[in-house]
Amino acid sequence: MHQTERQFVERLRALASRHAPARRGTMRLRRGIGDDCAVFSIVPSSDSRRSDSRPDSRNDLLVTTDLFLEGVHFRREWQPPASVGHKVLARGLSDIAAMGGVPRYAFLSLAFPKQTPAKWMDEFLRGLLQLAETSGVALAGGDTSASPSGVVADIMVMGEVPRNTAVLRSGARPGDEIWVTGQLGGAALALAALRKRKKASLAAATLQPLFYPQPRLRIGRALRERELASAMIDLSDGLSIDLARLCKESGVGARIEEAAIPRSARTPLDCALHGGEDFELLFTVRSERTRLLSRRIGGVPLTRIGRIVRGRKLELMRGGKALPLPVRGFEHF
Repeated sequence: MHQTERQFVERLRALASRHAPARRGTMRLRRGIGDDCAVFSIVPSSDSRRSDSRPDSRNDLLVTTDLFLEGVHFRREWQPPASVGHKVLARGLSDIAAMGGVPRYAFLSLAFPKQTPAKWMDEFLRGLLQLAETSGVALAGGDTSASPSGVVADIMVMGEVPRNTAVLRSGARPGDEIWVTGQLGGAALALAALRKRKKASLAAATLQPLFYPQPRLRIGRALRERELASAMIDLSDGLSIDLARLCKESGVGARIEEAAIPRSARTPLDCALHGGEDFELLFTVRSERTRLLSRRIGGVPLTRIGRIVRGRKLELMRGGKALPLPVRGFEHF
């Protein structure tokens, strides 16, 4: 019987927890499968002679990985190599942003077909390293191999956050307001345009959200530092499916306002609701704290789109009428 990606992850999560080894040493897993990053706490060692070499126990360690496959996540005939490299790292950085963290190191594993031009590989690395530099991230290692077909890139990003302050998906409560950053649906709109027309006929501004998404690191960190976000997730797969994931982890439902969803005038509602690849942040805020929330951070607008409710229903408000919110978005299988 075919299983969805969501079902597979749930099965993996159950099996992993069943077979988890006893906790040992100074590193403890605080949060594993089910969030944007794994969260590790560093327990101070009793060996005082190693005090200079131990990780800072005042911080938690964030770790995330993302796989980027040619033909699944990008097409070389559509996308410039520099934008492919940019997006590989952006995926990992967006996960760190969703935890309110600060990225520090990246590890990149690459597999290329033997006939891949050296210029393509150089441009790929240029795009990745430019984003790494602007984000304060050092490329610390990885691996390389040959690929029998397309390009395969696996990125691991490590970051940190003050101890016990990582913003999880599980903190939303009934009454919390639901907010998003930026505009939604731009990447899906660009992808739809590429499928219909040749890349050369499309304006650079149309392709920008798909080719060069900007991880919201500054916003995620600000929300964590000001203790405003009760729960958070990055919108990599689509508003509806990622909202459903956050609600599942929090054990709540949600009601969002169709008219409030931020999108350009030419972006269809379906793209904004289910398109994915925006790498914006969706977060919840206690209603009594929203007065402390700026409507812009770093020039990026923040928009209230709904409210967390009791139960498990996801609803879309349209003209004062509550409709079931379809849960769709990008799934790998």
